[in-house]
Amino acid sequence: MERVHVYLIDLLPASSKRLIACQVVAILLIALIAGSTFGIWQGYNPALYSRDTFLEVHRGAVEGLNTLLPLMGLATMILTLVLTLRSNPHTALRGLYWSTLALLVLAGLITRFANQPINALVIAWSADTVPGNWTEIRDSWWFWHTVRTLVSMAALAGLVTATVTARNERQG
Repeated sequence: MERVHVYLIDLLPASSKRLIACQVVAILLIALIAGSTFGIWQGYNPALYSRDTFLEVHRGAVEGLNTLLPLMGLATMILTLVLTLRSNPHTALRGLYWSTLALLVLAGLITRFANQPINALVIAWSADTVPGNWTEIRDSWWFWHTVRTLVSMAALAGLVTATVTARNERQG
């Protein structure tokens, strides 16, 4: 006798499966982004480093994350927009998704127009060309990184809340 396995996900219509996949991937991506920025925020205070150590550590972080995290952010924005447009326009859920999308866009704008220009400066420095005001530049980067981290964490909370709310609306 052949065993038949029935999974709950198999009982859902295809459109529900796609919706759940969008929710899961969007949450996973924003969790990775918020976790990355939080880890840097808690484990890497550049004010504690000497000039040369700051230069080396910051360059390494930029080389590893300066493209990856913004691409993940863009994918999260696209998925959140899809979830927003698929939600019922006459419920609080739509507002939650729009708010989350606004937070994601804000984090992206901070990255693009505050952190990345500073990253470009730091990448171009050598030990001999670090400007005299390098601590002011470092501190500006840190300020905007802190703001971006808090905005990313709020976006994660918003997306999780919207997803739970969407489930409750479908079940209610």
